[in-house]
Amino acid sequence: MRVSDPHSRPAADCLADLEARLAGLTTSEAEERLAAHGPNRLPEAKSRGPLLRFLAQFNNVLIQVLLAAAVVTAFLNHWIDTGVILAVVLANAVIGFDPEGKAETAMAAIRGMLAPRAAVLRDGQRQSVDGASLVPGDIVLLEAGDKVPADLRLIEARGLAAQEAILTGESVAVEKTPDPVAAAAPLGDRRSMLWSGTLVTQGTARGLVAATGSSTEIGRIGGLLAGVEQLTTPLVAQMDHFARWLSFLILLASALLLARGHFVGHEPFPDLFMTVVAIAVSAIPEGLPAVMTITLAIGVQAMARRNAIVRHLPAIEAIGSVSVICTDKTGTLTRNEMVVVTAETAEGVFQVSGEGYAPEGRIDPPGDLRPLARAAALCNDAALVEKGGQWLIEGDPMEGALLVFAGKIMQDTPRARLDAIPFDSRHRFMAVLTDGPKGRITHVKGAPERVLRMCAGLDLQAWHDRAEAMARRGLRVLALAERAETTGRIDAPALEGGLSFLGLVGLIDPPRPEAIAAVAECRAAGIRVKMITGDHAGTAAAIAAQIGLVNHARVLTGADLDKLDDAQLALEVAGVDVFARTSPEDKLRLVTALQANGLTVAMTGDGVNDAPALKRADAGIAMGLKGSEAAKEAADMVLADDNFASIAAAVREGRTVYDNLKKVISWTLPTNAGEALVVIVALVAGMALPLTPVQILWINLITSITLGFATAFEPTEAVTMSRPPRPRATPILSGGLVWHVVLVAALFLAAAFGMFTYALDQGYSLALAQTIAMNTLVVLEIFHLFFIRNIHGTSLTWDAVKGTRVVWAVVIIITAAQFAVTYLPPLQAVLGTEPVPLADGLLIVGIGAAFFALIEIEKQIRLGLTR
Repeated sequence: MRVSDPHSRPAADCLADLEARLAGLTTSEAEERLAAHGPNRLPEAKSRGPLLRFLAQFNNVLIQVLLAAAVVTAFLNHWIDTGVILAVVLANAVIGFDPEGKAETAMAAIRGMLAPRAAVLRDGQRQSVDGASLVPGDIVLLEAGDKVPADLRLIEARGLAAQEAILTGESVAVEKTPDPVAAAAPLGDRRSMLWSGTLVTQGTARGLVAATGSSTEIGRIGGLLAGVEQLTTPLVAQMDHFARWLSFLILLASALLLARGHFVGHEPFPDLFMTVVAIAVSAIPEGLPAVMTITLAIGVQAMARRNAIVRHLPAIEAIGSVSVICTDKTGTLTRNEMVVVTAETAEGVFQVSGEGYAPEGRIDPPGDLRPLARAAALCNDAALVEKGGQWLIEGDPMEGALLVFAGKIMQDTPRARLDAIPFDSRHRFMAVLTDGPKGRITHVKGAPERVLRMCAGLDLQAWHDRAEAMARRGLRVLALAERAETTGRIDAPALEGGLSFLGLVGLIDPPRPEAIAAVAECRAAGIRVKMITGDHAGTAAAIAAQIGLVNHARVLTGADLDKLDDAQLALEVAGVDVFARTSPEDKLRLVTALQANGLTVAMTGDGVNDAPALKRADAGIAMGLKGSEAAKEAADMVLADDNFASIAAAVREGRTVYDNLKKVISWTLPTNAGEALVVIVALVAGMALPLTPVQILWINLITSITLGFATAFEPTEAVTMSRPPRPRATPILSGGLVWHVVLVAALFLAAAFGMFTYALDQGYSLALAQTIAMNTLVVLEIFHLFFIRNIHGTSLTWDAVKGTRVVWAVVIIITAAQFAVTYLPPLQAVLGTEPVPLADGLLIVGIGAAFFALIEIEKQIRLGLTR
């Protein structure tokens, strides 16, 4: 039992289709329908249990290779290295574990938006029932302040308006009427319907339940949310691909070395096996997952200080790579607070300044707007209250804006209300009769085309033109008028042609001042900002022009998008920055179309209608103060201050995190390759090993996490926000990085072999020569750290030398550890080292400085050629 397109059909036909009556269902009928249709709530999403989600963290090739390496090192009784590898693996799994699935919590948030109780007619009487027990065919009674418990087809409505911003994105309450509308009308224009989860702001209504649970509009969005595949971030995808091939390469090279040494070199298998395992462990960047996670976590803390709460660690890297930000208008770029910005009377045009709902501002030029302000204040059902130093509106936002406008002009003058005609979409005005010092006066406000016809002595065409000019600027226009009365009742027929016109007021949901600066900063960083809203095209275009969007003149509506297939949309979306009257499906299609063009997309929003696109986007960003719980749970990031300006800060932090991740990788891969290459060359050439297997493992243990860890704390480089966004397909192993790996590994090889050969030539023992080679590699890795701190500029600055506290802390720790294993007898016995003479120690440092100079000169040449 269901009704199709209830918004376009007469209420009587909908009642007949659902076999319902104006007096409501009987209790037995309701019970039967509840058994057939199920409760009025969304079905719970199936999700994996905590154990399966934890085990899924190990579904990574690099982690699996590390686990295998841990088993081998344990087999060789290298328990310290085994412990380090296992600690890294477990830390990565614990941090990556999400105790609650994002889709599950997003669905729960949407379910929580359904009204818990509802007033219905059952057995001919008004009853309060659990919202979950509503069924199609129920008659629901609503009044101002009620949350709509199901999708309702209006049967009766008096002065009814509903706040639907959470579903349609329209900031102004929508007038409702029982009259059918066109079947093709978009969601925001279906005025004969009330939608589940929205709020009644004024008037009373009686509605027929047309859909419950997952069949409602809010339930349909829940279905979209559950069916959207979440994309991985670019860096995570690249590292996963890299890890698979790196692991294959390391295992293949290790097997070939083992076979060559055994069958060609005829070396003892146990010693050869330990050496090959040491090479494999040194080549595997086991510290990389942990340091990457730490880098992301540090970025999360930096974002939190800027009021951006990251819910999913890789999202901070994704926000740094975005090339397009798709933003909702209401509450994101704008304040979600209607304000009067202009007034036009017979005296002229007046601009009204001020922010928010505070009744403070200036009228420019000065003029007598008291009659207009008095009408705005008295023909009003809203209330303006101050709580905790903040001004708030109770009631309709548009009426609240009129109270604020009046407060900027005159002090509150209470009047006794004698009579009122509530606003109704049929007559399109509101009238209030009050008694005051100047006698009894009826004040009227309403749609200009209606109120102007009710006034005497006007040039109607001239005022119509002025009202239309205001509307073209994206303003909501109201006309105000008055009439003296002699009785205690409003003479409704006498209002027609008997009003004295006072003037027009233009209202808008103004853009945030900081959002204008943030949009400009995003443009400077090469990031395109696109507005996707459910509001009207004129309003969207006006706001787009004010905030500085590039192509603000051209607007595509949801109806326009419906005419485009996916291929056409992918072509059109690049050249349009404003999309109006959009549905949830439109927003989802737009994000997908942008991604199809190879762009990395961030989606900001605060309503339920934004949730599917938030989840689909590479980085979903929800508003924390005014955002719905469904949007927050679907997003990767939540802005605690609802400030679009925080997006620019988030991009800056995201780019910094990516730079630091790249520094981690750029430090780790060359040093690991250099360590392994030194032993591989000696093994293949049949020479004495410059380092013993245990010394290789020691270097791997002491440097792999500590030195790479320091790069996670690097501050933002000066040129971070002047670079264009990196393309989505940019490989992490770029040609420049591969060249750097080759160069550094070759220099490591030359330095280690050079110092090893020098030591033997001096007549030193093999143990001392190996000790010198080991310390040479460690010193090179320290100098490489100072080099890698500035990948986009020079490292030959005082700031680069000064470093950070973390850099010097790890350098001091490693230096102390090297002194300990070199000069303390107990550790000498473990690692087979001997004390290094002072002159040779200074020579090692000199080799490190020469290495630093070589790679810095190469970097400056490379940067000069690419600029």
